[in-house]
This record gives sequence, structure tokens and C-alpha cells, in this order.
Amino acid sequence: MIQLLFSVLATTAAVRAYSLGSAGWDAAYSKAERALHKLNQTEKIGIVTGVTWEGGPCVGNTYSAESIGYPSLCLQDSPLGVRDANPVTAFPAGINAGATWDRSLMYARGAAIGAESKGLGVNVQLGPVAGPLGKNPDGGRIWEGFSVDPYLSGIAMEETIQGMQNSGVQACAKHWLGNEQEHNRETISSNIGDRAAHELYVWPFMNAVKANVASVMCSYNKVNETWSCESDAILNKLMKDELGFRGYVMSDWNAQHTTVNSALAGLDMTMPGSDFNSPPGSIFWGVNLQDAIAAGSVPQARLDNMVTRILAAWYLLDQDEGYPEVAFSSWNGGNASVDVTDDHGSVARVVARDSVILLKNQGKVLPITRPKSLAIIGSDAVVNPNGPNACSDRGCDNGTLAMGWGSGTAQFPYLVSPLDAIQAQSERTGTKIIQSTTDDTIAAAKAAAAAETAVVFINSDSGEGYITVEGNEGDRNNLDPWHNGNALVEAVAAENKNVIVVVHSVGPVILETIVAQPNVKAIVWAGIPGQESGNALVDVMYGAVSPSGKLPYTIAKQRSDYGTGWLNAEVDNFSEGLFIDYRHFDESGLVPRYEFGYGLSYTTFAYSAIGIHVFAAAGPSTGPIIPGGPSELFEPVGAITALVRNSGSVSGSEVAQLYIGLPDSAPRTPPKQLRGFQKLKLAAKQSTLASFELTRRDLSYWDVATQKWVVPSGTFKVYIGSSSRDIRLQGTFTVKW
Repeated sequence: MIQLLFSVLATTAAVRAYSLGSAGWDAAYSKAERALHKLNQTEKIGIVTGVTWEGGPCVGNTYSAESIGYPSLCLQDSPLGVRDANPVTAFPAGINAGATWDRSLMYARGAAIGAESKGLGVNVQLGPVAGPLGKNPDGGRIWEGFSVDPYLSGIAMEETIQGMQNSGVQACAKHWLGNEQEHNRETISSNIGDRAAHELYVWPFMNAVKANVASVMCSYNKVNETWSCESDAILNKLMKDELGFRGYVMSDWNAQHTTVNSALAGLDMTMPGSDFNSPPGSIFWGVNLQDAIAAGSVPQARLDNMVTRILAAWYLLDQDEGYPEVAFSSWNGGNASVDVTDDHGSVARVVARDSVILLKNQGKVLPITRPKSLAIIGSDAVVNPNGPNACSDRGCDNGTLAMGWGSGTAQFPYLVSPLDAIQAQSERTGTKIIQSTTDDTIAAAKAAAAAETAVVFINSDSGEGYITVEGNEGDRNNLDPWHNGNALVEAVAAENKNVIVVVHSVGPVILETIVAQPNVKAIVWAGIPGQESGNALVDVMYGAVSPSGKLPYTIAKQRSDYGTGWLNAEVDNFSEGLFIDYRHFDESGLVPRYEFGYGLSYTTFAYSAIGIHVFAAAGPSTGPIIPGGPSELFEPVGAITALVRNSGSVSGSEVAQLYIGLPDSAPRTPPKQLRGFQKLKLAAKQSTLASFELTRRDLSYWDVATQKWVVPSGTFKVYIGSSSRDIRLQGTFTVKW
């Protein structure tokens, strides 16, 4: 059934692809320009202005324009499913999609989210997320994005957007730009150097624009001392001119600060139209924008451009042709008049399953076969006793953690807990289950002593800053397991010699206390896996599939090793520059506990026969601007290949990873950076060729002086391996002027 779904999604992509290239934009703009001439000024203002908070069924709504049959546009969260509606599928979060390192699953997840959005009448799905990128391991919303690495994040953005838009819904790439923490998010200035901005934070948005994303959301924070949503530098010059973005820029909810400045800087749509706590009419646009145009402070041409961009995105996705009416209301419980979930639970399960990362497996304690008894320990093993949706916007950490909190959430139609799934499996294997599903260490020790093997569930939660959970104001206060998870594991490990620890977490957790326990034989990293949590975990733990997830970030030995974190300040100078996560660890010679790209399997893989075929020329990029940036940045300049063999006795999937080190002629650069990956499914003893296509951008750095991407001359280093530290093959190639 899952394969059938993927086949259908691929067919849909092929059928609809015609509308999403440059020709698609050209045709959409032609329609938009013709429609523009039929609109009066009031209608134009209405198209760019929200109708006020709770003024329509969705979290964001615009005014309709009857003269052209344009509806009130419905804009709705979230990046992992349709928020405030039910029934919908609660998919694994973006960070789990990133942990699969699987392009086809990223696409399938996006397509399924898009199909549910369209089915419910949502015009604009507010996702996916490339900002925060995740430079701060304790940042509250890093789980909404895909990875701290811009290359992996960029691929995930591109696949997700194509999936969503091929299903007919407008995607919205967010949050642009430098929105890396929740504390002081509406006042802090992200002061980012030009090179770091391009090579890290802008990079995945380039992929989003290249994928013809319909819209981009500007963020709450300032960028280099100017509000993101009224920054000419990042909206007009960077997003629209340099990246060739043809869609429209909307504000995050109440991230607009002025009428005139925001209009001139390149903002195209304001949301939600009025402040959450202010009366209708207290808006910067609407009548205020109309007055500014009448006074000559904002040119009429600027309004016409806003409207044209918004209409073009609407036409690009064929939303003028029989698009469904909104079938739910965010404000009355969200009960939808249609069921759009289809077979999407199977997609959610596969993404969750293939994002499970096996960190440790001493003595091959996993997979579990037919144990006589299992102790299932920890509150994270069960669903919140009050129900999976008991806390608004998931603003609590009661029971098993399957998504973080905030606007990036959706209602669970159901949540399969680990205990539920393990109990179902135990009925087939005749295993006795002993439960201790609180976090009481005495009860846990007693349960552990009575079982052959003990499985301990711990977690760490975070979310959006408008909710505080257990003293954490969005961002995490530390990187320790919540609810005394370390003490819980210690108590169990003192009583049982076969302990498996399962971690549900939004981001990195310091595991040193747990790793130090000799009786902890296995550590399973399950992230935040959505509604199919328990089923996906059992698929891996009982060996129905071999684990194939890889870390989308680094797990350090101590919090301070990261060198970054959220600040209780009004300015973050991004002084780490390019050196975040594994780039920082490599540059500083720090040894992580588990490195970026790491993940074990139930089998083993051997690498051989590296092939290097590169024909790039050095020098600056000079191509014409297309969606994403200068055209030649995305042109192939060669390929790197390697033979990968499953040298073990069971089938499994390996993520072969390519890292590139720039020549010494380049300015100070991380020793190696991810520039390719391929997930290979291999039967036992099977071999296949991994091939990594290189583009000009992959070999370039951003030159601040010339304001161009430059391929440096000299010798490039090539690293191929199973993680950023487990390098199996090395080579070089030379590029000359």
C-alpha cells in the first residue's frame, strides 16, 4: 500500500510538474497581470491585508476580490500537518524527516501534507521550515526544521516544497531570516556576517526558491539591526533580486512594525491583519496603506506588484480552478466536514521508522527476538493520561513525546504509544510485560529487577516561546533529559544487566550519564515521531527493518562544546560565523559523543572504488538570475562515485555521505562540509554504486568583496563515509583558473 502511494505521488508530480517551472511562473504572471486591471483599489488592498485575527476560519485570512473570482485566501499552520483541524495526520516533525536522509520520503511526506491541506481548503500551508537552521542546540523550534546542516536542510526543503505544491497547496518557506531562538524573538537583532548568512542561513532558502516556493515568511527578529519584515536588504535585495524569488513575502503574525517602510522594503502581505489583543482596525495596512498610497508615500506600482505576486502564486498552483472551500474552523474545535487522511498514516509510519537512529548496540542486544519478560519504564512510554491533545498546542510534557509545542503542531487523530505497540508485539512473542510508567526511580528499579530486559523511555521537549513548559520559555534551559531521566536510567541500570534506552527529543541531549552505565547496552534515538510513534519503534526494535536513520545534528559530550546557545540579550552577533555544529567540532578538534551523520545498522557496509569526475572551472558566478540565484550555480560540474556493499547478513539501508574540503586558497572555511548524500537499500552481500552529483554552488564560497559565489582554485579534498567522522574513502581533485 505504501509503495502504491509513492507511485501515485510520483505520477501526480509528473502530471503537475508542467506548471511549476519558469514557464509556469511566466504563465501565472500573465494571468495575474490581466486580473490586476480588473481590480479596484479596495480589492487590491484587501488581497494584501489580513482580515484580523479570528476574522475567518483559518489562522490567516485575506479579503476576497469578487471581480476576479478570488476568494478569501486561507493560510494555515503547520509544517507537520494541518493545525486546529481534525481529523488530520500528525506527521513526524521536520527534524525526523531530515533524520531519514531519504529524498523520496521527504517528498512523500510533503505531498501527503499538501493533499490534506488542499482537501481542507487551505490555500497556503505555513511550512516548511529552514529557519531556525538550528545553530543553537537548545533553540526551541529546531525540531520544526530538518537539520543544522544547510545542504541537508536545502534538499529537504526542495523535496518537501515540490511534494506540497504538486499536491496543489502553496508552500511557505519560513522564517526568513536568522530566527534562531525564542527568547526575545520579537526584539533581538541577529547580526549575521555576509558570508555566514549566504553559506549557512540563506543556503536552504535558495533551494526553496529553486523549487518555486509560492511564498516566504519574514521573521519576528531584526537582521543586522533592521526588522526582518521591513529590511530592504533581505527582502528586496537578497530574496527578490539576488535569489530571483517570484512569489510573495508575508509577515509572521504581527511581525510588521510600520506601514510605509515595510511596503517599500518588499513585504507583500501582512498577517493576520490586526494585533491579537487589539481592536479591529489597529493595523499597519488596510486603510493605512491606502492612505499612504494616496499621499504618495508608497507608490501605486508597489501595491500593484504586491497584488501581482500574490495572484501569480495563486494561479501557479491552479487554485483558480475548482479549489475546495475551507472545510473547518480553527476556532470551534476544528471538526472538518471531510476526512482527508486517506492512507497518510502509512507515510507517517515509514518516515518515523526510517528516522529512528541506533546510537549504541553493545552485544547486539537489538533487535529484540522473543524475550521472556520486558520491563517498560518511564512516563514517556505511554500517552498522556488526559489524552494526546489535552494540552493546547501540545504545551506540556506529559506522556510520550511525539511533537514539540507551539504553532508548529497538529491535533493527533490517535497516538500509538511505545507501550501500546510493544504490548501488541508481546502477544505474538509470548513476552511478559512489566510496567512502571511513572518516572519514580524506586518503582522503576523494582520493575527492572523483575524482567529479563528493561526498556527505559526518556525525553526532552521544547517549542514556541508564547508557551512556557516546566520553566522552559520555548528554548530549553539545558540539554539534560527531562523528568530526572538520568536518575531513572541509573536506577534501572543498577538492577538490570540488559538495559535499552529510548530517547524522544526535539534536539541534542547530553547522554554522558547514560553512556557511563555499563548495563545500558543500547540507545535508540527516536526524535519526535508523530502519531505512529510506537509502531515505528517496534518495527525497528524487533527487527522488521534495520535502523537507517542518521543524526541531523551533533550530540556533544557536554553542553559547552557546541560554542553556541540562545542568549538572554537584545543582540546575537553570530560570532561563531561558519563554525556551527560539526563544522565547529572539526575546526576545534572536539570529540563528540555521536557525530553528525552517525547511525548504526543491524548490518555492516563496506566502501570501495572511489571515482572522481569533476570538470569545474574556478572563478566567480556570472550567470543570469533564475529562481534560486545565478543559473550556473545549479549546473552540474561533475560527480563523485563509490561502491557500497552490504557486507553483513541482513538487508539494510545505508546513507552514503559526501563531504568536500575547499582549497587553501579559499578564505577560512570548515575542514569539510556535506555536499552530497544517497540512501541505498541493499540486500545482504549486495553492492551498488553511490553517485553524488556536484554543482558549482557545492564548490563555491561567498566572496564578500565581489558579492559573488566563487569557485576557488587549487586542490579540493573529497571525503566519503558513513558519517562526518566515519570517513571510508578519500581523494582530491584540482580546479584551476
